[in-house]
Amino acid sequence: MRCSLARGLDLIGDWWSPLIIRDLYLGVARFDELVEDLGISRNLLTRRLRSLARNGVVEKKAYQQRPARYEYCLTKAGQDLVPAILALTAWGDRWARPKEGSPILFVHTDCGQQFQPQVTCSACGGVISSANVNAVAGPGGAAKPGTKVLASRLHPATR
Repeated sequence: MRCSLARGLDLIGDWWSPLIIRDLYLGVARFDELVEDLGISRNLLTRRLRSLARNGVVEKKAYQQRPARYEYCLTKAGQDLVPAILALTAWGDRWARPKEGSPILFVHTDCGQQFQPQVTCSACGGVISSANVNAVAGPGGAAKPGTKVLASRLHPATR
């Protein structure tokens, strides 16, 4: 696929993967803790962790030699996924929050304030929404699976 979204989703796999990444980010790093927290089967977690490791999103580190025990941590690629996970969490809080309220709240360590994750423009800092973005053709775009129709509809970048 020529689509970066499709290729990225292929790397992180199924819907369990963002939950695993969230837990690793929040410090749930040992296999048994992940099983307990997520309610995921051991063999499914094993497959997801292997896939995430193979795709460079997580890495396995020994914390005990005898018997061998491991914990998992995010790689740089995994850490770069955290803002996207936070944005998805904010969307879930808005549209699918449990009636009791948000299960997790976030505090920005730089200012100490609780915040709602949102996507902002890297150039001006403005909040991004579906109403204020125009997509233009990028250098990797092509009329191939993933962007076949889009390639003909996107206008060339003016920069």
